[in-house]
Amino acid sequence: MNLLNSHNIFISGIGGIGTSALARFFISRGVTVSGSDGVKSEITEALEKLGVKIYYKQEAASVSPDFDLFVYSAAVPPENPERQKAKELKILQKSYFEVLGEVSREFKTIAVSGTNGKSTTTAMIAGILIDAGIDPTVIVGSQCSKLESNFRAGKSDLFVVEACEYRAHMLLLKPQTIVLTNIEEDHLDFYKDLNHIIQTFQQYVNGLRAADDLLVYNSDDVNIRTLKLPKCKRISYGFIPGANVCAENVRKLPGKQMFDVIYYGQNIGEFELNVPGNFNIYNALAAIAYCLTLDVPIGKVKQSLREYRGIWRRFEVIRNDNIALISDYAHHPTAVDGTLRAAREFMPGRRIVAVFQPHQKDRTKKLFNDFVKSFSAADVVVLPEIYDVAGREEVGMQISSDDLAKAMKAFDPKKQIYFTGDLDNTVVEVKKLIKDEDVVIVMGAGDVYNIVGVLRATPAG
Repeated sequence: MNLLNSHNIFISGIGGIGTSALARFFISRGVTVSGSDGVKSEITEALEKLGVKIYYKQEAASVSPDFDLFVYSAAVPPENPERQKAKELKILQKSYFEVLGEVSREFKTIAVSGTNGKSTTTAMIAGILIDAGIDPTVIVGSQCSKLESNFRAGKSDLFVVEACEYRAHMLLLKPQTIVLTNIEEDHLDFYKDLNHIIQTFQQYVNGLRAADDLLVYNSDDVNIRTLKLPKCKRISYGFIPGANVCAENVRKLPGKQMFDVIYYGQNIGEFELNVPGNFNIYNALAAIAYCLTLDVPIGKVKQSLREYRGIWRRFEVIRNDNIALISDYAHHPTAVDGTLRAAREFMPGRRIVAVFQPHQKDRTKKLFNDFVKSFSAADVVVLPEIYDVAGREEVGMQISSDDLAKAMKAFDPKKQIYFTGDLDNTVVEVKKLIKDEDVVIVMGAGDVYNIVGVLRATPAG
């Protein structure tokens, strides 16, 4: 059965950022979509407005014989009652990533991969292609104003998709182009170690077998440099001279950054970004490198990047008056450090208050020492308790954000560090702490973003 020819689909865990985009994909093709999720959210409410029937209890009764495909998110285990009912009714079951793999086979797919920077790079590439009139189909792991959601149905044969490395899911895709941002230790509840991660990415890029397949890669990344690159078209980017697409003469200014781009030895001019951090220059270089292979006019690329204003929870400026409030998805030590340094560059001279909710006990424990060192650019650090990820935690694992707070105090005794427990208490403590001219950055991949709305209305203390 061709999964994309389904007529009536049920998606369990439809409120996820990936599954909700897949729902929109099927809706765009005239398919009837229903689903379930444990929590009502902006994402599920938006789907309901598109006509999706959503159940907010995951029960067997929600699944009927009318469905010809049952899709489940990675968070939905086999013993889930909906999956059990679908099995009883002999409805074809596929994971979100398996279905996404089928979608990738219908298009010329550009898969954006790597430990950090996937969502932003995907959004930048999509934005440039849209502005150039190329009209791609897009799935991105965040809400993006350019797409008006996390999905866009295009009319060309190009499909730009964020490809996640969790449980090696990117291996299910069949891309003609891979954009590889970086490789670091993460998802160590699945991968044995960094070497296992590198081996999996090696297997992934080995899928580029045709002479006209393309690998766009960050040649500054030490772990990418250990890969044996496939015999396809390749284009490298980075800051270190020798990359095919290289950033030079970087200037950091309040609210923006400028840099020159050297393209195969030729200076193609000055580029401007209104989002901060060297990590965003890397993301932009990846987008520039790919889009220039399509002969997108340089002027179009410059304009699109200049107009790029970020995506949901990627250095998203919620408020910027007497207090700046920023929401960010950072949950890996490298991303935490980069986000805080970016705030220091973009908002110089202001006190930085980092509110960080660690995501997953396993990640916190295995990357503990890296987390301890990743807050050097913050003046104040507030740590609510670790966000537990259902189905991904080792039974009995003992670790708390309080352990992290104590280790951080030992590492930097002069820094103000607070363990606050639950989110309600976190809001109370942050309100007490903040002052006029502070920059408050709420970071994490869990539910910590729920406090942003409360803090947005908070006057300075």
